[in-house]
Amino acid sequence: MIGAPGPHPAAGSPAVTRLKLTGFRNYSALDLTLDARPVALFGPNGAGKTNLVEAVSFLGPGRGVRAAGADAVRMKTADGPTPVWAVYAEAMTRDGAVSLATGSDPSDPARRRTRLDGAAATQGELARLVPMVWLTPREDRLWAGPRADRLKFLDRLVLAGAPDHAAAATAYDKAQRERQRLLDRMEDGVRVDPAWLDALEAEMAQHGVALAAARLDALARLQAEIDARPDNAFPKADLALDGVVEARLAQGMKAGEAEDWFAASLQSARRRDGAAGRALTGPHRTELAARHRSKDQPAADCATGEQKALVLGLALAQAGAVRRSLGAAPVLIFDEACAHLDAARREGLAEAILALEAQAWLTGVEASLFAAFGAGAQHYRIEAGTAREAG
Repeated sequence: MIGAPGPHPAAGSPAVTRLKLTGFRNYSALDLTLDARPVALFGPNGAGKTNLVEAVSFLGPGRGVRAAGADAVRMKTADGPTPVWAVYAEAMTRDGAVSLATGSDPSDPARRRTRLDGAAATQGELARLVPMVWLTPREDRLWAGPRADRLKFLDRLVLAGAPDHAAAATAYDKAQRERQRLLDRMEDGVRVDPAWLDALEAEMAQHGVALAAARLDALARLQAEIDARPDNAFPKADLALDGVVEARLAQGMKAGEAEDWFAASLQSARRRDGAAGRALTGPHRTELAARHRSKDQPAADCATGEQKALVLGLALAQAGAVRRSLGAAPVLIFDEACAHLDAARREGLAEAILALEAQAWLTGVEASLFAAFGAGAQHYRIEAGTAREAG
């Protein structure tokens, strides 16, 4: 095993203390022993840095930083893909030491299964024990990209502090798909029981209001964290949500009233949604807006470097908000976060992460990108699917 045991996470923040990969992407076998400090991974392009942090992201809720299926991560060899792959970890959490394992199901390699201390793990358990906030190069242009990407980014931030958020989102999406299936049948002239649609719309309303309420609460905490933060390397953002359900809750409508209103709205929009092939209103259509405060400029109109700095600032602020409310910072995964940052912002990033006492996983091409961490981080050189600790 590489490395040596170190201190446990401060304030109960989760940290991976051992990471073992088998047949994962370009890692035939890897076994790292770690401590709670940030982990800086550097090496040439294609060496496997993102693959390694993707494996870490599989220990939290969701499908990982690449949203890859189980079949996609199997190691490719000259004889074909490996039959199975596995990620095993030992971690310190607020509940103490746990073991986590995820990998392909031996009976069906295209499926992935996850275990917590040897038992099947739920997404809610992972979200509570190993909350995560991650950024990839895709988020560099978050503000200029599709609305759906911003909403997905927001929901990941919310999930770091609200473990039930993923379950509400899954239930809402399932009810929405079922409703659309019935509306499509109606468009084809098939008679559908209205009570069936009523029940699905009631489910959408219940879970949709829960989604909207969690977003509003998280946004208020996030904005408060941003406002309280002293001016530093990352610009402050003014945030807003543009969504029909969120707007009614923000105006003081009670949750039950909002559910009734949303269900009635869905009922009156059946013909329209059936013709459109999708629901045209609801929390799945919410927009996250941000302005660069000091410039009083929409984030989308800022320079590329400023947009990246705004996103980094939001991720760090959410980690701070979660630490303040839960007493433990989430695990941070910042893939190529230091690329295109000047020295001052790299120093600001290191300072912010160390102040959070969070275990952060960072990747970059050069070791010098992480010089500001000094001995406050664990440094590893990644080369062709291997990891070697660097001084």
